[in-house]
Amino acid sequence: MSQDAAHPTGDPGGDPGAGPARGPGGARPDDIGTAWNRPPGGTAEARERDSWVSGGVTFAGVLMLCSGVLSALQGISAIARDDVFVRTGAYAYALDLTGWGWIHLIIGVLLAVTGGGLLKGMAWARIAGICFAALSLVAQFLFLPYAVFWPITMIAIDLFVIWALLSRQEGAG
Repeated sequence: MSQDAAHPTGDPGGDPGAGPARGPGGARPDDIGTAWNRPPGGTAEARERDSWVSGGVTFAGVLMLCSGVLSALQGISAIARDDVFVRTGAYAYALDLTGWGWIHLIIGVLLAVTGGGLLKGMAWARIAGICFAALSLVAQFLFLPYAVFWPITMIAIDLFVIWALLSRQEGAG
């Protein structure tokens, strides 16, 4: 069997046993259209999705930073004056308002630090952000008797943060 029959794209001027000619990067001409021929960043759709998710992670970092500061302020106001928040009814998870203030202050500081870490691209901040946003979500749910609309808003923000951090692929931005 001749080389041309075995390898129709072989290099006729080269070594007959060497096989087909290889192009830049060791690619064979008959490999055109395969995975090696894709652009380094992937397809345009994949790059657009990755940039959108990466933008969501950046936005999640900004939201964590802002919600952390606001939670800390919420905690400080609950610690400083017990009459700032008024209990709206009986609730199974009754806790002294000063205790809630300390909880919100600590969670707020953790959220703000983690949000700053996300904005700086720290590797630890993604997992910590998911954990602290979930913790904030539970704390805001338990704080519903003291303020109704603010915890609901914070729960929605925490859900977005968790979604954005979980949607990010390992290799993405």
